[in-house]
Amino acid sequence: MRRGEILALRWKDLSFDSQALQVTRTLEETAAGLAFKEPKSERSRSTISLPDLAIEELRRHRRRQAEDLLKLGVRQTEETLVCCNHEAQPLRPRAVTKSFADLSHKLDLGIRFHDLRHSHILHLLDAGVHPKVASERAGHASVSITLEVYNNHRISGIQEDAAKRIDAALRTHLERRI
Repeated sequence: MRRGEILALRWKDLSFDSQALQVTRTLEETAAGLAFKEPKSERSRSTISLPDLAIEELRRHRRRQAEDLLKLGVRQTEETLVCCNHEAQPLRPRAVTKSFADLSHKLDLGIRFHDLRHSHILHLLDAGVHPKVASERAGHASVSITLEVYNNHRISGIQEDAAKRIDAALRTHLERRI
């Protein structure tokens, strides 16, 4: 997900039963302040399936958030943001980026917040997930965008991998003939 999509996510956008979330809006920071708006493209309005580990952590986060808000006299609702400050107010996107940059620097990771999105898509493609599925998860307007952007990052090993796969298939076929 994009930073703004994550920061606009409400509990009602998440289904623990179907283990999925709906991207329905984004949070934007302008000179005038914070504003919720439509996602980047129609394809950005997507449903994203979540792994068990993410669902487990989101359940724990929801419980902790409800307890923390209750101490302040604020009731958590379905409209409450999943990622918010201690008073249930939206986080400033630039502040999230800066906090992540500080943490990345402190841990000597050398990555930006947006690199997490790129890494996820690259890992999906490297794991053999169909490009259409990776494209849908990314909310890209078309599969060709996903392939154009991400295959440039992966191209160096793709030809070698293809040659190895062809070699293995040919050897298997030749061994069967003998």
